[in-house]
Order: sequence, then structure tokens, then C-alpha cells
Amino acid sequence: MTIWDCGESLCEAFAACLESPSSDWIGNLRVGVDLGTANVVVAVVDSANRPVAGRLRPAQVVRDGIVVDFCRARDIVDSMVRDLEAELGVELRIAACAVPPGTRPGDCRATQYVVEGAGLEVLAVVDEPSAAARVLGITDGAVVDIGGGTTGISVLKDGKVIYTADEPTGGTHFTLVIAGAYGLSFEEAERLKIDPGRQRELFPILRPVMEKVAAIIANHIASFDIDHIYLVGGASALSGLQDVVTSHVGVSASVPRHPLLVTPLGIALMCPDTA
Repeated sequence: MTIWDCGESLCEAFAACLESPSSDWIGNLRVGVDLGTANVVVAVVDSANRPVAGRLRPAQVVRDGIVVDFCRARDIVDSMVRDLEAELGVELRIAACAVPPGTRPGDCRATQYVVEGAGLEVLAVVDEPSAAARVLGITDGAVVDIGGGTTGISVLKDGKVIYTADEPTGGTHFTLVIAGAYGLSFEEAERLKIDPGRQRELFPILRPVMEKVAAIIANHIASFDIDHIYLVGGASALSGLQDVVTSHVGVSASVPRHPLLVTPLGIALMCPDTA
């Protein structure tokens, strides 16, 4: 089994934990909180780095990586953490959170304060693409996290992040294009966007935004010798995006089976184990 396959297996296990938590866990439980533009995801892992439980809730409390509704964000995370504690029968104490690459210190602190407001001690604040790389075992290449509001890029060499960047284009922009093309509300367009049965129909409409994402990636990796691009984040699941990126950047791209879950799971794994 390759390292990528191991990462895929971890994500499969985390997806299962969203439905039913694991009772077979050891050591300390660590929490990862991913405050996204479209969703808030909380992941719980044990000392053996195995997924234990999780929650996902649609929310619009972050815009372009910046917390814009602190109280609502805190209340959502607090509710999710309390639900997980009741489900697991144990207090959750320690956590990590993440921000897009290049986020200003003040914005990093806002994200941290949201998580601390839910009663968790934040032991690490990491960048989102690096968290994804942790799950997928990526040591070389470009990890591109296409979230709701931004596209974050990390270039890795020999296991170290040597470059990061972030630009404001993501899933929200795809939704707005659909809303305009079909005369729908944002909420209706969002539901249409994530319907797998409609994505082939949507591809011609969304292709220009996909090409913009590809141009962002190409611009930021142009100075590096990149042989593969790893796409994560909810928007990377859109049908056709992987091929557009490969074609326009000239570098092969891959998307894991659960791209929305990769980063939050990686955030939890990057929380130090205090045992």
C-alpha cells in the first residue's frame, strides 16, 4: 500500500466516523477544527493517529480565510465539541486549527480565539495545505486546497514546506456563477453545485472559473520543479476540475476520494499529543 493509499484509508475511516464514532481508541484525543467558508468541520483522532469521530456543519462564518462572525463561529464549534463529548463520553481538551497560507497574525489569532472560546486549548495553528499534506503523506509536489473562498498553495520539497500562497477564488465563486446562469438564489445554486448528477451539465458554465484556479496554480508554481499537484478541499471534487488543472498547468493532478475531509483530519493529526 502506498503512502497515498494510506491517506485515502484514513479519510475513508474519518468519513465513517462522521456517521458512527469509533469506540476503539487509545491515549489522548486531539481535535482539529477547520473553519471554512462553506463548512465547519471538527475531527477527532487518538494517540495512534486514528480517526475517532467528527462533525460537519454548513456555515458562513468565514470569508476569504477571515472570521467575519466571531460569535456565531464560536457557538457552532462549541456546539459541535459538546456533541462529540457527549457521544464519546470524554472531555475534549486539546486542539489545533488552521488558516490559509499567508494569513496575517491578527486573523490567525481570531481563528484561535474561536476554538479557545469552545473550551479547547489550542496547541498549534497550521496552514491548510500543510495539514492536507500530512494526511496524504506528501513530501514533494504542490498541495492545492480549493476551499469555499480561497485557493491555498503549498510547495513541498523533501517533506518541508518551501513556499505558500493564497488567493481569493474558490467554491463560493463557482456557486455565484451557477446562481447567475440559472437565476437561482445562492442556496439553490449551492445545492445544484454539489449534486453529482448535475455536474456534467454545469461543466461548461464553470470551466472559466476552473481555468482561473488553474492559472492561479500555474503562476505560483512556475518557479519550482513540480511533477505532481494534489488537489484537496470541497471545490476540488467538481467534475472536470482535475482535468482542467492538468491541461492548463501542464502538470498531472490528483484528487482524493474525500477531498473535503482531508484538511480537517490533517489539522487534528498536527495537534501535538501531550501524553
